[in-house]
Amino acid sequence: MKVMDKNLGLEEVQKLEGHTDRVWNVAWNPAADGVIASCSADKTVRIWEQSSLTRSWTCKKLLATASFDGNTCVWENFATDSESVSVLRGHESEVKSVSWNASGSLLATCGRDKSVWIWEIQPEEDDEFDTIAVLTGHSEDVKMVLWHPTMDVLFSCSYDNTIKIWCSEDEDGDYNCVQTLSELNNGHSSTVWSISFNAAGDKMVTCSDDLAVKIWKTDISRMQSGEGYVPWTHVCTLSGFHDRTIYSVHWSRDGVIASGAGDDTIQLFVDSDSDSVDGPSYKLLVKKEKAHEMDVNSVQWAPDKESRLLASASDDKMVKIWKLASEP
Repeated sequence: MKVMDKNLGLEEVQKLEGHTDRVWNVAWNPAADGVIASCSADKTVRIWEQSSLTRSWTCKKLLATASFDGNTCVWENFATDSESVSVLRGHESEVKSVSWNASGSLLATCGRDKSVWIWEIQPEEDDEFDTIAVLTGHSEDVKMVLWHPTMDVLFSCSYDNTIKIWCSEDEDGDYNCVQTLSELNNGHSSTVWSISFNAAGDKMVTCSDDLAVKIWKTDISRMQSGEGYVPWTHVCTLSGFHDRTIYSVHWSRDGVIASGAGDDTIQLFVDSDSDSVDGPSYKLLVKKEKAHEMDVNSVQWAPDKESRLLASASDDKMVKIWKLASEP
């Protein structure tokens, strides 16, 4: 099945019920097939696992955790008895997002206090974490942080309508803001909610309260060859598809962008393979009406591109698993 096949649709595989309040986010385990974590306003994180026999999903573990207290908890041993091995304190108020770098040596956090923190794990000290940077460039709450998939370059997005890019360019390893994507350079005009990268890491997708999805690109080979930082530039804007705030975007490993929004829909976009005089363009592949009964807060593709599975989370207290498949 090709991504550009005309008769593709999102088929609901299973509803995962258990949370008692709105579900904020979902994430797949990148190292284990068929394992999903979800977090909720009910103050729990649930770990869901797919049975190898029945292929159905069940909640295998329930973790009590918090973020509104300004702390970040690091957990381990999900396969047996989960244990909180570190509590990272520093943010003055709620922590909005966390992200590991590709090697697992750095953890980034961001919060309502407008700051971004970078923590480094110390394996020789029983996996303690040291603060190596506190970044204060945003003027409003920071909604999300995300490390680049192949380089130690950090991205953050905020209520101040911008995306900031942070990296270390000196021998001291100090992180600084090397670029700000704002309305002045074809960026968003309202709160930026989510960021995701394509498989190659040379393109980025962002979404916003301005009802737009934006595509960005850079020359990744130049950065990887040691030429220094290469700026990201705007490719195109997808607007007129969602009619309420777009809360989440995620790029699959085979090139499909999923978006979830306050209009209760999930929409999928692909490269149209027909560049116009204005540059590359993307087209709507699938629109799933009433994917949830309320706002869709998070969409996330499974890391195994062959499965074509998508997880979503919503204010309706539900996590859903979807499959991109050919329709009859």
